[in-house]
Amino acid sequence: MQATPHRFLPWVVALAFFMQALDITILNTALPGMAHALGENPLRMQAVVIAYMLTVALLIPASGWLADRFGTRTMFLWAIALFSLGSLACALSPTLALLVAARVLQGTGGALLLPVGRLVVLRAFPREQFLPVMSFIAIPSLVGPLIGPALGGFLVQYASWPWIFLINLPVGLVGMVAAQRVMPQFRSTERRSFDALGFLLFSAGLMLASLALQSLGEHVSGAALAVMGLVAGLALLVAYWLHAARHPEPLFNPAVFAVPSYRIGLAGNLFARLGSGATPFLTPLFLQLGLGFAPSEAGLFMIPAVLGAMATKTWAVPVIQRLGYRRVLVTNTLLLALLIAGFALVPRDVSPVWLMVQLAVFGLFNSLQFTAMNALTLSELGPETASSGNSLLSVVMQLSMSLGVASSGLFLLLYSGGHFDRKAVSVDLMPAFHWTYVSVGAMAALAAFIFAQLQPQEGRIEAQASALAED
Repeated sequence: MQATPHRFLPWVVALAFFMQALDITILNTALPGMAHALGENPLRMQAVVIAYMLTVALLIPASGWLADRFGTRTMFLWAIALFSLGSLACALSPTLALLVAARVLQGTGGALLLPVGRLVVLRAFPREQFLPVMSFIAIPSLVGPLIGPALGGFLVQYASWPWIFLINLPVGLVGMVAAQRVMPQFRSTERRSFDALGFLLFSAGLMLASLALQSLGEHVSGAALAVMGLVAGLALLVAYWLHAARHPEPLFNPAVFAVPSYRIGLAGNLFARLGSGATPFLTPLFLQLGLGFAPSEAGLFMIPAVLGAMATKTWAVPVIQRLGYRRVLVTNTLLLALLIAGFALVPRDVSPVWLMVQLAVFGLFNSLQFTAMNALTLSELGPETASSGNSLLSVVMQLSMSLGVASSGLFLLLYSGGHFDRKAVSVDLMPAFHWTYVSVGAMAALAAFIFAQLQPQEGRIEAQASALAED
């Protein structure tokens, strides 16, 4: 008989969600200040963001197996410990290269925090309590983005940039003590084999292709070497899918691609997030390097976008139920693309009120996009494919956002005149930001062609309600 879950268990998992959400959003506002302190070009700081996202994407597929093999409490404690150690290493990093390496360590813990936390809730609580508990622990995922940008701006302006990482340490310590006391140690009763070869093929292919695209744009390596890395990465990914078709227990179940709504939702997620996923990185830079805002002001101006996203939660589901996925996603994708490109019309002397309204409207429709895409993708998966499909969706979400950040950074560098090797920027960046927003919006609009392939009644909104919190 399953023991009654500890009453503080949801709070511990919620704390992990808060750590993750805060860390993702607190960094973007601080990047220009960090670049100045490290003697780097602020237009090349996207590697700090990409390193974390890519690490999370690579390790998510192994999180479930590790929890089943070594126990949920053990892996949850390891996740917090690695995340905290990575945060300390970030704070002590004297160079950009070491900071990127520390972010990889931090991402290793981050890749385990959320999946293991959700798994514990799924196994500890009966089905009728699962959705209320998930709704409760998702609240910090909204609070983190609400205070993260402002807190990051204030810390980098009035203290120093290492503090945006050091604040994770007391939170991590409390989390480890609490998890040791209340976290159950669930293990799988059956020894499920892990597709190690598939994991290596998939991870290596993903890493090579992503790094090749980034280095090709930044001129970090020769073009020939970058192209070789891209080809090698794509070859390894093809090798993985050929391997998965024959393996009895592949890393991702190929049966998920037999579901049309999953295929369309996954592909749409990949392309839509190239645009909308880049804006949390791009906009704080625009506010500071383009409009000349102080870090603390830039952080405060990001709050309307988060409030708009939170407001969407109250009406997203009824709208999707009434209009259907196809209408909502095709229309909202094009509208969101126009809203992103619309930032190109922001003048240097923009009214603060108008800018806040524009950011709030963007946040509102951006959240609707994420909600509809995630619910569509998981809506028609059965019990035998739900776990694999959710894991692959999480990987694609992280990968597409990292590529979006890399693309927006590349556009900024190109439109600013190709200042790849300068430590500081000495040109007027307003035109570069304007053209970057147009380019990012154009990329986001391409997903409308994918969502247009949906049948009018395809997908079921009532399924996978917990996915609605996965922004």
